[in-house]
Amino acid sequence: MAGLSNPALLDAEELLRLYAAKSLNPLEALQAVTERIARQNPEINAFVVMNPQALEAARASTQRWQQGSPAGALDGVPVTVKDLIDIAGLPTRRGSNVTDPSPAIADAPTVAALRAAGAVIIGKTTTTEFGWKSPGDSPLTGITRNPWNTTHTPGGSSSGAAAAAASGFAPLHLGTDAGGSIRIPAAWSGIVGLKPSFGRVPQWPLGAFGHVAVAGPMARNVRDAALMLNVLAGFDARDPFALPDAPRDWRAGIEDGVRGLRIAVLGNPGFAAAVDADGLEALEIARRIMEESGAVIEAVDASLPDTSVIFSRIWGAALCRVVNGIAEERRHLLDRGLLQVAARSKNVTALEVLEGEAMRVQAAHAMAMLHLRYDAVLCPCVPACAPLADKIIGDPVAALWNDWAPWTFLFNLTRQPAISVPVGVNEAGLPRAVQIAAGLYRDDVVLRVARVVERAL
Repeated sequence: MAGLSNPALLDAEELLRLYAAKSLNPLEALQAVTERIARQNPEINAFVVMNPQALEAARASTQRWQQGSPAGALDGVPVTVKDLIDIAGLPTRRGSNVTDPSPAIADAPTVAALRAAGAVIIGKTTTTEFGWKSPGDSPLTGITRNPWNTTHTPGGSSSGAAAAAASGFAPLHLGTDAGGSIRIPAAWSGIVGLKPSFGRVPQWPLGAFGHVAVAGPMARNVRDAALMLNVLAGFDARDPFALPDAPRDWRAGIEDGVRGLRIAVLGNPGFAAAVDADGLEALEIARRIMEESGAVIEAVDASLPDTSVIFSRIWGAALCRVVNGIAEERRHLLDRGLLQVAARSKNVTALEVLEGEAMRVQAAHAMAMLHLRYDAVLCPCVPACAPLADKIIGDPVAALWNDWAPWTFLFNLTRQPAISVPVGVNEAGLPRAVQIAAGLYRDDVVLRVARVVERAL
């Protein structure tokens, strides 16, 4: 297999096995990854900035492995970080020309955890401006392209992370997700993207969508995503929403299968969300895999409120706040669509926002009641396969619930764990995917069910 001859294509678990066997070292792995980036990234455009300390980190990791004393669970594994997250010594530009180019002073909790685990952070990946949309471009970095077909977008807002994962630019990637920003690009780029339960992975500083956003792993397989979650999950006092959980191995039980589990196929997320033939075929393949693996599958109606109304208010109000925080004479530098959303949302009242929050709690309750009967939920992840990278956005609010995130933002509102899993490709060679969710804090169930689909394919 090509992966066995090229360390850049190895999964994180395999890299760690080879390091332990002294068949490969982190310097050699980093060299393979950086050579691949040098060849392919000019076309893909997955990075904002490379980390000048990566070589020294790989050198130190190599020495630790030679001495038989690795520092942590990811020692020597190449990792990327989305440019909404602070890395000390590197700027956090958030895909925008209006942000401060000065280096961040301190690591975000996730970055501190990766460093403590020995990961080799190779660079910061591209994002849409302030993470506002799903197509993978920004005013700062231009268009990031899909490695499966560079005329198409990899998705966003974790655009560079998804493109990097699909390109073999490291096995592990740190993204963020406020309405689908991990799962949508994972679906469009043929990788695994996990949105953990809200609070599972501590964050600071919080971004525009702090009350619904999470950070989480993006990888080429489910086990690697679980391995990365082992490192990312944990309490950090800087995040007022962080869960006070003890460390655990999220790979435990991941191979237990789904026999006896009850899985609901969700017909709609509170409104008539679009899904095309590719999405329906992927859904049917996943449903059949689970049924043949011993799960009990039933179609359900969760009696949800209209989540498109709820999320549109939250999304619009948050983006309006972002724009209002930027000096008026600099706002012309912002993404035109971001300005459109902010302008449409500027007259939303406090009462309407509070009503949206009340509806959000209603949606969370409806899903909690559903999970008293079902262990997991299966539904589409995206309405269609990856659109063209330079597709013009007409009405961004309509695009949000028609073309981008109709199936993903529900689980941000309810704070449940959800994962995007690849299900082959369509006739045009573009990846298809399904989404699996579980009850709040049952990230283990999401990983276990996703692993069944992955193994079968």
